[in-house]
Amino acid sequence: MPLPSLYLAADGARAWSIARAAAYGGGIGAVAALFKTFGPGREAGLGAANFVEIAAAAFGFALLCSVAAILRNFIVRWLVSPQTR
Repeated sequence: MPLPSLYLAADGARAWSIARAAAYGGGIGAVAALFKTFGPGREAGLGAANFVEIAAAAFGFALLCSVAAILRNFIVRWLVSPQTR
């Protein structure tokens, strides 16, 4: 028996877009890395190490957000609304 919810969506439990989650996560990671790289108290030089750091942060956040979307879709499909299987 699923847990009761105060929010009932009109279209049911729609799956989250994994590509959109990855894109948003990559953007958030890039902004965070740019702030860390060029933030207060840092040198203003852009070298290869800084570029790798920014790319790694963007990739890491994109991966984290896409895994979160996959996990959310799994939970909704198998635990919250089993009739949609």
